[in-house]
Amino acid sequence: MNLPPRSSTQLDLEALADSLSASADALHARLMRAIRQSAPEINQPAISQAAAQALFENEVILRQRANGLYLEAATLAAAGLGGMQQQLLNLAAQAQEKIRKIDKIKDLIALTGELLSLAAAVASGAPEKLVAPYEKLKARVESL
Repeated sequence: MNLPPRSSTQLDLEALADSLSASADALHARLMRAIRQSAPEINQPAISQAAAQALFENEVILRQRANGLYLEAATLAAAGLGGMQQQLLNLAAQAQEKIRKIDKIKDLIALTGELLSLAAAVASGAPEKLVAPYEKLKARVESL
């Protein structure tokens, strides 16, 4: 499987998404510290419930924006797959058919695990990460 390199736009989007995710992580850590702290004189949290709620909402929004950027990067990656898109669709359809017919739960778990790995590789926006999950899923489908 010959995959194209990632574009600078993809890399920029991923870097920004990583930064937003890291900011959300930092905000969460800081917010949790503030919630655990209390003002000793009145035995109250160092942050009000309203302020904490607003900051939690900001954290969620940061994560949503980051996820949106990851999705855009993945969309760009998928667009760069060219003929690979059809192979992925065909393999996913074969996996879906196997899922309907599998009798053993352990086979179902293994197959869905391989399918999730492939989906994660596509969503990563890094086409070069598709080769191993694609080949593993293909082999699993063929073995069933």
